[in-house]
Amino acid sequence: MKRGASYSWTWFLPQGKRVRDGSAPGEIVRAQRGLSVEAAPTASSQVGSELSRVEAEVAGGARDLRALGFWKVVSQVKADPALVQAFADRVGAVDLLGFRAGVRMRAPVWLGNLLMAVGLALGAAAVAFALRASTSGIGSGLALVVAAGVWAVSLHCPAHWLAGRIGKIPVTDYFLGGPPPPRPGLKIDYASYLRADPRSRAWMHASGALATKAAPFIALAFWPASGAPWWSAAALIALGALQITTDVLFSVRSGDWKKFRREMALSRRAPRG
Repeated sequence: MKRGASYSWTWFLPQGKRVRDGSAPGEIVRAQRGLSVEAAPTASSQVGSELSRVEAEVAGGARDLRALGFWKVVSQVKADPALVQAFADRVGAVDLLGFRAGVRMRAPVWLGNLLMAVGLALGAAAVAFALRASTSGIGSGLALVVAAGVWAVSLHCPAHWLAGRIGKIPVTDYFLGGPPPPRPGLKIDYASYLRADPRSRAWMHASGALATKAAPFIALAFWPASGAPWWSAAALIALGALQITTDVLFSVRSGDWKKFRREMALSRRAPRG
């Protein structure tokens, strides 16, 4: 080659890239080594930062977890088993703190279960009254309707509690709340809830709704032997149909059935072992 000529290093560059300014590969490599590349934030670091922010807000007195974006973080955690493993305990602690700060009418689990057992017993006593030979027809009919109403309330939480026990999702409190009229509810341990299988979570939500809907039909099963008038059977069927209708119209959007569908969808997306 002629002296003073410029050289083209096109055949020595990776992937056949050409350099048109006459710079040598060594200069390019040295320049690349001097670059500083900032790593993209990982999902774990993002969740950790958001949880730290929420924890600080809650420690400062904030109680509206939805407004703080807490449940958006929970959705992200729930979808990734690695994030569940890393953050379940922190999520559970924030959830419980927010619940206990916002709900005053609470009771220990043993006391709540005892009160629900009393309700079940009262319903059974009403059925026994309806089946007595000396009870008038009107009295039998009223007793069966009372039994259905009492059981509709007192079966709901124990069903959730039992399904939670089976699915390894313990509860921490009974409480009185919800949309009017106030009704008994159960507070789950959210750290355990996150670690549980999504299908177990789904059926835990469905169990209470199923038990409530079954109550009028359980009472109806005693109607033929009670001698109660026809209108009591019609009332029990109407009560069961009304509860099913309200579930179809409302619960699939904001209640137990919405949560059931959400967790079943997560179960279908979960990787198969």
